[in-house]
Amino acid sequence: MIVYCAAAACAVAVVIITSRLLRRTRRALDDPDPDGPTASHAGAMLSALFLLAFAIAVVVPWTSSDAARSNTYAESQAIAEASWAATRLPEADARHVQRELREYVDLVRGPEWRLMENGRLSPRGWAELDGLRRDVIAVEGGTDELKDARATVLTHLGEISAARRQRAMDARTTPPAGLLAVTVVTGAAVVLLPFLAGARPRGMALVPLSLMAALLAAGTYLTVDISHVFSGALAVGPEAFTGLHAELRRIAGGG
Repeated sequence: MIVYCAAAACAVAVVIITSRLLRRTRRALDDPDPDGPTASHAGAMLSALFLLAFAIAVVVPWTSSDAARSNTYAESQAIAEASWAATRLPEADARHVQRELREYVDLVRGPEWRLMENGRLSPRGWAELDGLRRDVIAVEGGTDELKDARATVLTHLGEISAARRQRAMDARTTPPAGLLAVTVVTGAAVVLLPFLAGARPRGMALVPLSLMAALLAAGTYLTVDISHVFSGALAVGPEAFTGLHAELRRIAGGG
């Protein structure tokens, strides 16, 4: 942030120095008019910069939200596959694995989802997966079929852990703070530019300016509201895990 501020200060200093140097030449002309070349050039560049920052601030969270939603369904699918694979284990071990998977789903769709709004995951979830993996490894593989079943369950547990790590990364991911700051600052500059250039809009001229200001404010708030994957307007919900609990009970009943 210090470097960004220093770069901005240097740019302002260059403008001031250049302006003072050009005043000493006869070719330079004063430009005090609100519709002069200086105000027109600054307005066009500010508008372009705002549109660029706004587009990035909308597209990046939107893409991240879609990817995070797909990952939750991949995790839920891996849980269901692990439950199906557990039916090939000895009955007691199968019931234990399936029960632990249901408890893990209850944790994810409940307390953990609320924690993800603040960018965190529950340590209990990792502990449950690690404990379940150790339990499956401890299952005695007396036959090739049992060894294959154990390996299959462990493979699906690895998929669950990988999806969970990705979900943890998604929960912490937000656009750079500087991008949101640039969006806010350039949006404000676009609205205030006519006044800063010396114009004094009155009457009906204030209507389009006010409408633009309202839309820019709404758009800028949108970029802040969608900046986190698991909160705000584009928040990813626990839908992938909501119906999974009933499916796990069905699998256990069928097993």
